[in-house]
Amino acid sequence: MHLDVLDLRAFYYRTQLGRTAQRAIRGQMVELWPHTGGMTVLGFGFTVPLLRPFLSDATRVTALMPGPQGVMPWPAGKPNISVLCEETLWPIETDSVDRLVVMHGLETSEHPIALLDECYRVLAPEGRGVFIVPNRAGLWSSRDVTPFGFGKPYTLGQLASMLAAIGLKPERHAGALYQPPSDKRFWLKTSQFWENVGRRVSNRFAGGVLLVEVTKQVPAPPRTGLPEAIRRPLRVLDGITAPEPKPV
Repeated sequence: MHLDVLDLRAFYYRTQLGRTAQRAIRGQMVELWPHTGGMTVLGFGFTVPLLRPFLSDATRVTALMPGPQGVMPWPAGKPNISVLCEETLWPIETDSVDRLVVMHGLETSEHPIALLDECYRVLAPEGRGVFIVPNRAGLWSSRDVTPFGFGKPYTLGQLASMLAAIGLKPERHAGALYQPPSDKRFWLKTSQFWENVGRRVSNRFAGGVLLVEVTKQVPAPPRTGLPEAIRRPLRVLDGITAPEPKPV
């Protein structure tokens, strides 16, 4: 279930912990993609905290927000580039996106495979995407005081396997949010120190979020590698035996 856009906006723009998280994740994004000149950049979920560095460089930047979450106008003081859309039906041309960012989209989706299919469709053959999800092994996924405490957290292996099965080949990964998810003054003031230490010690286990960069595999692999539980949609009555007619 998607979080409400008002709650996401309040966290990232009105709390010090949210602004700290925004800086940490955006810093990793800029390291992965320092140059986006002439490119089309697309975000899905709630990615506006990460997209600002691309506004002055990329040819086009668009922020898609799923219907169940809601949409907010962005950026402030400039022409709006936020678009409300169906989760698995984007108003984007096939093979047209050079850089794709997904945050607060995959872990809260009720149709993750259909969502990844849409990511695969819009990504250009030479394009790259980054998926940002709560780290199952990190502290942030175990507490619901931040948006990363909601939805399904992933291990690096789980996320990489699911992406590869769709045809989104993992190339690089990184971590972020190495400080505890606390608004205590000490942790907020030393947040950059913990980010620096965390990146040197581990970019896989300790961070609160995982960032996995992918490229598009053409043609897409067959779907035989997807587990049955992932490929088929969840049904409320799964596991209940179908009723049989009573003998007359």
